[in-house]
Amino acid sequence: MSLTSSDIARIANLARLELTSEHSDRMLNQLNSFFDIVEQMRAVDTIGIEPLAHPVAAIGDIALRLREDVVSEPNQREANQKSAPEVQNGLFLVPKVIE
Repeated sequence: MSLTSSDIARIANLARLELTSEHSDRMLNQLNSFFDIVEQMRAVDTIGIEPLAHPVAAIGDIALRLREDVVSEPNQREANQKSAPEVQNGLFLVPKVIE
């Protein structure tokens, strides 16, 4: 996959960025380099290789040190929402931002 200058312009427009032609060219090169690396990784034959749950598992057996999932902080929702301009049913209300 290779991007073009028009792809970069469209991405910049969607992200509300103003790119100079110099920055646009640099971004095009960087993104295409990234996609080249992805294509190299896709070319590697991984059939029959079991995925690792953790990178250290390749070295040996590991035991994850997980803590118990318990509530450690009191519920302060109302105190945290006092400064909010609008709240409804315990949720912050914000202006619509999607065009």
